[in-house]
Amino acid sequence: MACIWIQFYRIDLLVEDTVIVELKCVEALLPIHKAQLLTYLRLANKPLGLLLNFHVVHLRDGIKRVINNKYRKAIAAAQGDNSI
Repeated sequence: MACIWIQFYRIDLLVEDTVIVELKCVEALLPIHKAQLLTYLRLANKPLGLLLNFHVVHLRDGIKRVINNKYRKAIAAAQGDNSI
């Protein structure tokens, strides 16, 4: 598996050249983790990211979806959400 580098940042996983996945194993996801993923999304010009925390009983409780603000309206329109 190739490692994607953005200057001095290292993306954990890049799926279908669209979704950045950041892997964590921490007690709780903190705002700094979201900020790190947003930085990766902006620098790589990608629309969507997932924070996965493996330090939970059920993995579904450790998943957080993060959207690059640049793509927020396009993603909402594709999902049929008119609230944005």
